[in-house]
Amino acid sequence: MKRTFFDGLCLFVATGFGIGFVVPFAPGTFGSIPGVALAFATTRLDLWLQIVACLGFALAAIPFCGRAERLLGVVDDGRISADEWMLFPVAVIGIPLAELAWYWTLVFFVVVRIVDIVKPPPARRLQDLPGGLGVVADDFMANVYSLAINWAIYVAICSL
Repeated sequence: MKRTFFDGLCLFVATGFGIGFVVPFAPGTFGSIPGVALAFATTRLDLWLQIVACLGFALAAIPFCGRAERLLGVVDDGRISADEWMLFPVAVIGIPLAELAWYWTLVFFVVVRIVDIVKPPPARRLQDLPGGLGVVADDFMANVYSLAINWAIYVAICSL
């Protein structure tokens, strides 16, 4: 099958702007790094706009991930990271990242990566959903869990 420009664009976005193709180990972790910039941008918005933006990112990730999965021919291919980078902002909704020391963002990022790898129930079962929905839904749930943990960390930071 000949790939179109749109196919190439989907793969570029779905692989974290190509990071998934060039990093030989932990492509999901490295491919999720663009999500940090996205999170910084969204956490500057009013809370309700952050929520709307995060839902929009999650919905937009579904077709990118689904198309990339079909093009790569592997279910939830590790090189696909749009489900990670487009959803990282979910894990920091309401946390003013720009007001915190840079290392707290790193802590929040590590929390997300750990929860994404562990995938507590029912997140792991959501991977069984078909296509891009399955690729994204488990990460969405993992980011919601991470949001709770990150808020606990943020509250602890504020009480120092």
